[in-house]
Amino acid sequence: MILPFDRPGPLTPPPEYARLRDIAPVARVRTPDGREAWLVTSYDAVATVLSDRRFGLAPPGDAHPGNETLFQDGEAHARLRRLVSKAFGPRAIEGMRARVERVADEHVAALAGSGPPADLVAGLAAPLSITVIGELLGVDAGDRAHVEELAGAGGADFVFGDEEELARAGEAWEKLTAYAATLVEARRAAPGDDLLSSLIAVRDTQDGRLGDGELVAMAATVVSAGYLSARNAISTATLRLLAEDRLTDVTGALDGEGPPSGAGERCAVGTPSGAGGRRAVDTPPGADGRLGAVVEEVLRLQSGLTGEPFPRFAQTDLDLAGVAIAAGDLVLVRLEAAHRDPRHFPDPDTFVAGRGSSPSLVFGHGVHHCLGAPLARLEVGAALAALARRLPGLRLLGTAGDLTWARDGVDIGPAALHVTW
Repeated sequence: MILPFDRPGPLTPPPEYARLRDIAPVARVRTPDGREAWLVTSYDAVATVLSDRRFGLAPPGDAHPGNETLFQDGEAHARLRRLVSKAFGPRAIEGMRARVERVADEHVAALAGSGPPADLVAGLAAPLSITVIGELLGVDAGDRAHVEELAGAGGADFVFGDEEELARAGEAWEKLTAYAATLVEARRAAPGDDLLSSLIAVRDTQDGRLGDGELVAMAATVVSAGYLSARNAISTATLRLLAEDRLTDVTGALDGEGPPSGAGERCAVGTPSGAGGRRAVDTPPGADGRLGAVVEEVLRLQSGLTGEPFPRFAQTDLDLAGVAIAAGDLVLVRLEAAHRDPRHFPDPDTFVAGRGSSPSLVFGHGVHHCLGAPLARLEVGAALAALARRLPGLRLLGTAGDLTWARDGVDIGPAALHVTW
């Protein structure tokens, strides 16, 4: 079997995922660049790969000298995460809630004022995302268009891309890190009330502080991953709700209808059912329960479409769901498949806000769980709420099948989302 599998439509996962999940949840496949790998499609097996430290981001023995990002394993990763989490906690993100909601509302108001048609990527998803990231890192308003250009410049699959794509992605990353270095120096000279200034000031009796290279890598990662993932999550979430005529679910949540407060707001910070241990949940701080339930369900259904977790490598010989995996084997998880596992999500293809089933793995699981999960939820919820309030008659121009999809690194989203009302 050769990846990628055919899909019936842009919002529908490949049927092959369901077939494999039933008969071979850990199956041999060949990647687009010709490598052999294991494809993991069941919820339990995916959760195990994401949380078990016998699976790493690099092959065993490959320490990646010079890697100063969070995309590494072991104590180096743990140290960075300890330092960064102190300045990137949920309380700090919650402090941004009013501002994020106001910016989202301002952009939707501008769209409503200019009249239909409109492109929701250019008019809402992209500017909201770059504004939030810019304010988070203390980027001057005049520089944000340049930062947005740098963040989206890769336009390549740097996991399975060809040599030309990989070179283009590498060049884009170099330009972004060069800008990040100037940003670090500016914040060091004139600290502000922003994440980067907080990271510069971070100290710990055991870990010391973030080095210059680590600060630059962190700033570049937050810009690239934070901007692209939020932009694509907002636009794809809107697309799904409009394609299924479900923007009224958001309206109902805002009006106090829908599922009970707190339902469906689970996140993979604990151990999911079936993976061993106790299952925990994570309720987005300060989030409205009903709107949060809608956000969680739309993210469950689109996860994987807008980006799968980084590939993993087995660090030792092991058994996964009854399959022998050898040290060094490449392992690919598919959230699109895991989140439609009927053993964890009854009637999995149906949109059910507040379904109260197993926690989604949309922001990862275990030691690499996304630190920006609360911010991503906040941005998606703010965008959907603003659209539902100001443009209740919103609808797609054309169909989801008409869209052009753009790839940026490991993420993908609509290049444009044309709507009317």
